[in-house]
Amino acid sequence: MKVVAIVQARCSSTRLPNKVLKKILGKPMLQQQIERIQRSRLIDKLVIATSTKTEDEGIVDLCRQLNVSCFTGSLNNVLERYYRAAGEYKADVIVRLTGDCPLTDAAVIDQVIKKHLNSNNDYTSNIDPETFPDGLDVEVFNYKTLQQAELKAKKPSELEHVTPYIRNNKEFIKGSLQSSQNYSQYRWTVDEPEDLEFVTQIYQQLGSTGQYFDADKIYQLLEEHPELLTINQNLIRNEGLLNSLKEDKLQEN
Repeated sequence: MKVVAIVQARCSSTRLPNKVLKKILGKPMLQQQIERIQRSRLIDKLVIATSTKTEDEGIVDLCRQLNVSCFTGSLNNVLERYYRAAGEYKADVIVRLTGDCPLTDAAVIDQVIKKHLNSNNDYTSNIDPETFPDGLDVEVFNYKTLQQAELKAKKPSELEHVTPYIRNNKEFIKGSLQSSQNYSQYRWTVDEPEDLEFVTQIYQQLGSTGQYFDADKIYQLLEEHPELLTINQNLIRNEGLLNSLKEDKLQEN
């Protein structure tokens, strides 16, 4: 049973261009995230999946420097990119992560993987219902499940965001990991300049000498310094997906 984590990453973000290569404490944001994911005990292989576009060559170069596997594929059909990457690296189980979450927690990743494997699910996540911060998202699914999505998904949202077809179809056995406390109001992902400022502040407070800090330490810091939450509290969760759903409706019409 080979567990492959596939991190989708691109430089052509409209809201914060080149965001995955922006520096946090002297390292590209994507590198900070890679180092956190590598603490996982249940991931057998880590792959960064980017596009074939020239603007994403910086991601390919970074992976080469870090000796991390990199796959290049379609920019907009991320489902196809995942499917081809999973096939190339012979994944039995895929862990979907996005390259704009530099506060990701290896322990949370492993909890979702463990629940998935123990429950014999087709798909397991910690995003439905949303109880973790936006930025700790983990989705785990079988290769056969991804294969079905690649075969049947048609809508823009299903192609761009990989898992909506799986999440919205009853043919799959699904499971969920929920946090013991609801932290869904927290925004730890990076889509806007304010998000980058927030994440940088967290790193400066907790990881200034390069030490690892987990989600519990961030929760504690935010409890002690609630003013940090004001940096990006006005931004909308899952704005990219919401825009894709609008495209679905336009396509239907």
